[in-house]
Amino acid sequence: MSSQWSDLNVMLSREFIIPSNRDIGAKISEENVDQRCTYLCGNSLGPLTKRSKALLQQELDVHFEHPYGREWMNIADTVTPLLAELVGASEKEVACMGTLTANLHLMMAAFYKPTTQRFKILCEGRAFPSDQYAFASQARVHGYDPNEAIIEMCPRQGEFTLRESDIMDLIAKEGPSIALVIFSGVQFYTGQLFPMKAITTAAKAQGCVCGWDLAHAIGNVPMALHDWDVDFAVWCSYKYLNSGPGGIGGLFVHKKWENSLLPQYAGWWGHDPATRFAMPPRFSAIPGAQGFQQSNPSVLATVSLLGSLQIFKEVGMMGPLRKRSLRLTSELEMRLMKSRFYVPINEVSAQCLLQDEMNGKDGTAQQGQPGFTIITPRNPDSRGSQLSLLFLPPNSDVMDRVFSALSAMGVVGDERKPDVIRLTPAPLYNTLGDCERAASCLEEAFEGLGLTKARL
Repeated sequence: MSSQWSDLNVMLSREFIIPSNRDIGAKISEENVDQRCTYLCGNSLGPLTKRSKALLQQELDVHFEHPYGREWMNIADTVTPLLAELVGASEKEVACMGTLTANLHLMMAAFYKPTTQRFKILCEGRAFPSDQYAFASQARVHGYDPNEAIIEMCPRQGEFTLRESDIMDLIAKEGPSIALVIFSGVQFYTGQLFPMKAITTAAKAQGCVCGWDLAHAIGNVPMALHDWDVDFAVWCSYKYLNSGPGGIGGLFVHKKWENSLLPQYAGWWGHDPATRFAMPPRFSAIPGAQGFQQSNPSVLATVSLLGSLQIFKEVGMMGPLRKRSLRLTSELEMRLMKSRFYVPINEVSAQCLLQDEMNGKDGTAQQGQPGFTIITPRNPDSRGSQLSLLFLPPNSDVMDRVFSALSAMGVVGDERKPDVIRLTPAPLYNTLGDCERAASCLEEAFEGLGLTKARL
């Protein structure tokens, strides 16, 4: 472990462009203003790699004849094998294309085939809004009321994450009426890692199609989509894959659908490459996931992703990265739990928090001293890199004040209004020192604002 840890620390210093405290506008001493900030926001936007920057510059200097062997016509071929390895699939099962929600619509158009008896969509409650919009619009396209067609699973009263047993029970109960089971691999808000294999198996046993939104899972946790018999999956690449804002997305379609499922919305890039430029009038789909391609991929977006994926490959992909991730997140969790402002999750009032936070209801600030809890599962097997901190009391200004203080001290997290800050020690570039500093700055943020220990 120590050798791997040292090697990855070297990779960090050599490969990633982490913003300085000056870059993010931190109000910090002059002697430290040009040091790298404590960047714990990779769950939202991964930092640029030096390699990606160099590859982008190369492409900007190219004029048709490619001196680096990355012909534009085949640019997606440079990343497809690496994406396939990350998600546990064959190359033919993966396509680098489009954007997350566009790919989700393409997959739902192909796989969501509701009938009078089987028309429901099962997802987690408070899924990412773009997913919610897509589910609702697909239901409407088929003539169904989203309120009747979509089953949103919410945690039990007083809890913040879903129990595996509850998911299995609901699939068993509602299975005959469910056309599609689609969850996030890792829930964007709570950071919960869903048991993808178990859910897929349970869904298939009931005759349901099973798909996954892997936006917060790819590059974060190991996966084996082919072996798990997942029907389809979609993802973006600008979070843990560090491809840059709005980076190119991807999708997975299981090999078993290769000869029986044709794209409903065909485009020329999904046509057989052997005759693509002959411009035939009739579409001939590439077998598998790549037949769903529509337009040629952005070369710049693809090489930006390539630079990051090359680093994943060089450090051994998700095996060693997951080990490092577990250590980093546990270190951050341990230090946060030592804070005098930390409130154990079982002491948090369900009435005070659950209704406002998990059901999204408006409310007024509750009485009580400020503090925070962690709503991400304690079990390392049930989470990725992210920890979601919920600030108390709910619907107060505590989160905003603490977030501003952290930013001023050079700690970059991600806020989810009204009460959550997400902190993510990503294993490719974060260190144990980042975890220590983030926890120390959080404590200082509370103390500097004159806040006393939380008592609910």
